[in-house]
Amino acid sequence: MASIKKGAEKREAERMSDTSFRMMTALMAIIDFFFRYIKKRVSGFGIEEGMTVVDYGCGPGRYSTVFAGLVGAEGKVYAVDIHELAIEAIKKKMEKHNLRNIEPVLAEGYNSGLPDNIADVVCALDMFFGIKNPAEFLAELKRITKSDGVLVIDEGHQSRSVAKEKILGSGCWEIVEESKDHMKCRPR
Repeated sequence: MASIKKGAEKREAERMSDTSFRMMTALMAIIDFFFRYIKKRVSGFGIEEGMTVVDYGCGPGRYSTVFAGLVGAEGKVYAVDIHELAIEAIKKKMEKHNLRNIEPVLAEGYNSGLPDNIADVVCALDMFFGIKNPAEFLAELKRITKSDGVLVIDEGHQSRSVAKEKILGSGCWEIVEESKDHMKCRPR
């Protein structure tokens, strides 16, 4: 029981403060206003109509809403985050843009609570650098990804070589493609 509590405390340390989350959200809004690159960036992710996409570490939903448009009415986007303010932000965007194909999910640590093998594409963007236990995190992403699915992940605020070492060291993923701003991985 003590080891479970310790694990939960460690993962709680990864959750940013409410103030930091609000500041990050404001900064992202400013960046997105002046540099409208999100739609262009996701065009290389291979997301198609009818797919199920998991936006893991969705934050304020800047990618989730774009994914919702790509998967269409027959597709599904799970917007997963450990922060309650992220879930609130997603719900507001869903209401504002009348998005019915997004489901907000409050994760408990690395556990998304999603069923096994649900996702065609899992995206972990702008957040991997903050993960304290990458092997455990990447195992959860593998669990929710279909056997022929894809993980799209970037290095965030760490070097590409460090991110690749973590990904390959997990034993869960093989990197099958790299671009300037992300890597595509397949489950092992």
